[in-house]
Order: sequence, then structure tokens, then C-alpha cells
Amino acid sequence: MEQILFFFVALVAITSAVYFVFARNPLYSILSLIVTMFSIAGLYILLNAQFLGIVQIIVYAGAIMVLFLYILMMLNLNKADESKKQNLMKFAGVFSAGLLLIAILGAFRGFKVEAAAANVDSSVGLTKNLGRLLFNEYVLPFELASILIFAGIVGAVLIGKKDL
Repeated sequence: MEQILFFFVALVAITSAVYFVFARNPLYSILSLIVTMFSIAGLYILLNAQFLGIVQIIVYAGAIMVLFLYILMMLNLNKADESKKQNLMKFAGVFSAGLLLIAILGAFRGFKVEAAAANVDSSVGLTKNLGRLLFNEYVLPFELASILIFAGIVGAVLIGKKDL
């Protein structure tokens, strides 16, 4: 049952991510990205990483997607303002997507699936272990990330402010 639920949530994530790429309306694109973020959080929870799942919902599906929607409403994009894409850019996009496909196929070439369900450690992904690692071994990158987020917030306020 858990495996069926995992594949269903993965299918929802992949479908909404593909719709995000191919949607013509930016609002629908951002809404499908929110669905993708929620389904990725569901995958984290199914993989026994509860903390990452909750953080995924709070940070990405909540805060960042609301910021994207706010910016979209603030910019007021119209179809008339969009410039036509040149054929060179379309070719570059198809070429880079093909290179990515080749890289993914090369990565899965030596991939072997082994049934290791008997050796599952239930303590993996819990908040206690994550907190111990985060605040002991990785405290400097954690603090640097908070400074980077603060700089992004200040930048967003400066861009959003009309007159300085």
C-alpha cells in the first residue's frame, strides 16, 4: 500500500512539474509549482524524513510560492509585452534538454535495485539526528545560509520599493 501511495505522489509531482514547464499562463505555472512542492513534501514524509517534509511545505510551498505570486501580480505581465523567442534560443533549449536526458540515462545505466527493506533504520530522518548534525558539525554553513536569506529579503524589499 505504501509503495502504491509513493508512486501516486511521484506521478503527481512529475505531472505538475511538466505542466509547470509547458504552461503558457504564468499564474497556472506557479500554481502547478505549488502542487509540485506539496507532492515533494509528501515524498519526503513517505521516505521517513518528516522534518524535511514539513520544512518543504512551510518554506517552499508556503513562503516562496507566495512571494512568486506576489511578484507576478506586482509585475502585471501581459501577453502583448512578451517578445517572441528566437529560433536559436529554442534550439539551445532543446539541445540542453537532450544533454540532460543523456546524463540522466548515463547515471541510471549502472543503477541496480536491491530489496533492502529488512535493513531499514527507523531513526534516519528524525529531527533529533538532524538537529545534532545541523548545530554541531554544520553550524557555520547554517549561519551563512541565514545571512544569505536575509540578504535576499533586503534585496526583495529594495526591488519592490518604488522610490528610494
